[in-house]
Amino acid sequence: MAETGAGTLRYHIMRYTPNLVRDEWVNIGVLLEEVGGARRALRMIEETSEIARVRRLHPNADEELLRGLAGEFEARLREPDESVRTYLEKLGQTLSNAIQLSPQKAVFADNFDAELDRLYHDHVAPPPRVSVGARVIESTRAWIKKRINDVLLRRRVPQLERNIRVEEFTHPGDTFKLDYGYRNGVRGYIQAVALGRDVYQAKVLAYTTERIRARLPECEFTAVTEAEPAGSDSRHQFIGRLFQDQGISLVPLNRIEKFAEELRVRLQ
Repeated sequence: MAETGAGTLRYHIMRYTPNLVRDEWVNIGVLLEEVGGARRALRMIEETSEIARVRRLHPNADEELLRGLAGEFEARLREPDESVRTYLEKLGQTLSNAIQLSPQKAVFADNFDAELDRLYHDHVAPPPRVSVGARVIESTRAWIKKRINDVLLRRRVPQLERNIRVEEFTHPGDTFKLDYGYRNGVRGYIQAVALGRDVYQAKVLAYTTERIRARLPECEFTAVTEAEPAGSDSRHQFIGRLFQDQGISLVPLNRIEKFAEELRVRLQ
């Protein structure tokens, strides 16, 4: 996996504040920038379960606004730097008073992408929801991605792209992104999928796979999940069959070390 090199980054946490009088907010995204560099990236809530969490905290939340923010920001961040700066400074006027940025903070990090995932996991991702005795089992996509990142970095898997936009294969404006991509004769993609959280994400991955394979038939797709599909769980079984039908390999986290090592050897 390509390293960005150690450096200073700055970030804002994006907040949704539907009631300004009460000043109650929920974190919905992270904006990360290089200090003195060219990289700038945004990661926002995307899963149905994450939107549902906002609705539980704010029953009157504007779901249409929340789902449309990622596309709006992605388009803005691709504009020239001066335009982006102006946009961020006038955030309250260009979007809604319900969307605010936290005060800017700085952080020193070795890897831009890994730091974006870490900040999202720490500040935005829903907390773990399943406990077995004294042991906590996490099952969010953010947590799965963090585990994947840790393994890929430790195994020094090279030549991975991150956050690959798919609109060239689906439709313009599609904000869905694939977590990782690689090329080794054929193109391959890796996506974190939470079996116990969101069937919708699995269906979007299956649709995206079908559209990409219509143009690149030899592509490889791998879904990394928090666990093996449970035979007693109908949701797990549905996702497992969906992936099987689309030729998406399923790798649970208990096999991610072996998968990463085999991928490293292939990409060398």
